Amino acid sequence: MASIARSFEELYGRKPEVFAEAPGRVNLIGEHIDYSEGFVLPFAIADRAYAAIAARPDGLVRIASHQRKEKIFSIDISDVKPGSKGDWEKYVLGVLWSLGITTGVDILVDGSVPSGAGLSSSAALECSVAVGLNALFSLEMSKQDLARATQKAENDYVGMPCGIMDQSVSLMGQAGSALLLDCRDLTTESIPFDVASAGLELLIIDTQAHHALVDGGYAERRAACESVASKLGIPSMRHLTLKVLEAHREKLTATEFIRARHAVTEIARVLEAVTALRASDFATLGQLINASHASLRDDYAVSCPELDVAVDASLAAGAMGSRMVGGGFGGSAIALIKASDVQKTKDAVLAAFEAKGFKKPRFFTSLPSAGASASLIN
Repeated sequence: MASIARSFEELYGRKPEVFAEAPGRVNLIGEHIDYSEGFVLPFAIADRAYAAIAARPDGLVRIASHQRKEKIFSIDISDVKPGSKGDWEKYVLGVLWSLGITTGVDILVDGSVPSGAGLSSSAALECSVAVGLNALFSLEMSKQDLARATQKAENDYVGMPCGIMDQSVSLMGQAGSALLLDCRDLTTESIPFDVASAGLELLIIDTQAHHALVDGGYAERRAACESVASKLGIPSMRHLTLKVLEAHREKLTATEFIRARHAVTEIARVLEAVTALRASDFATLGQLINASHASLRDDYAVSCPELDVAVDASLAAGAMGSRMVGGGFGGSAIALIKASDVQKTKDAVLAAFEAKGFKKPRFFTSLPSAGASASLIN
């Protein structure tokens, strides 16, 4: 907090009025089903985005990043609307627009969530700004309201048709627990996630195959699920069973069928994973994690060679379960492993990547952490 506050003052010549932070996330299971009103089971990680903000008496919006402090992006608040200028700044501008802010602000952001790693750095950025603005302007919006507002910012301002999982867990995550989120009504339940007491570790493998989801692949898959729902006369994949899907296979294209099959089976896997966690049945959890990756790879086709190599190498080294996480097309994988096998697993993945000529991966471990917060600075 002190570092970004000093940088803010150096950059803008005055002190910030609010400091806010929000975490990235890892999704244990439940991928590509948040926009189908499914259940997901993510947890907030220790890596976070930070925002220092102060209001201005005029309509000028100034945005800068701690990583590139010499570059200040400026725009008048009246020009903040979808289609306006901006690069990464659009994630911040989208939040201003979605929250209906009408006055100028100075914003400085910082963060430790790796960009492009599938750990939701964009949602962390959006949510840190959102909780900061909520506190600064006394908007009194609930975390559910802020989740919808930040999703709207990414959908309608940035142009990324994401679901609501990433923003929700960034705002509502709790230390020590995964968050069972019902994406239909945003109700949540904390599910204890304590692998350490079982002698296990959840290893995060950043393949360094950078992913960018605004390129259409994500949108195409969401559109396929929406098309299936329309053809079958249901609101979403949440209302579909595998039996009904198979009975109406002839109404769908081959691609629509396998996309819907992933959604239906993944929603079921989430609920099975919750049952396994409550029973500390990590063997079953590992099997469900493996099945999730196979479905994402084969039915949803959002994996990539780097992710598959990371998963296969982890399993060959003895992992109980491993899968890609996030939107796919790059990013990170997770591996549920014995704590004593951390180095063995890392070595196996490194060797497999080197053999394929891939860029050297990075590794992280993280316990479930607290969600977003903001504090006014006196």
